[in-house]
Amino acid sequence: MPHIITEPCIGVKDKSCVDVCPVECIYEAEDQLYIHPDECIDCGACVPACPVSAIYPEEDVPSEWASYIQKNYDLAGV
Repeated sequence: MPHIITEPCIGVKDKSCVDVCPVECIYEAEDQLYIHPDECIDCGACVPACPVSAIYPEEDVPSEWASYIQKNYDLAGV
């Protein structure tokens, strides 16, 4: 399961997570960063690097941000 970037990233786009991603699967969209689900190796390196705690394993995304699962997939084009 890939990791998902959720609402706290909107407008922030700090990119600390990009720097630690070993497979470079985090991309920039208009208002947030997103993780390409087919490229993510589920290593979790991005989670502690996020300064706004916006990244979760897909199965652990809080219910209030569940719509970001599909948003990440849509941004990735899958």
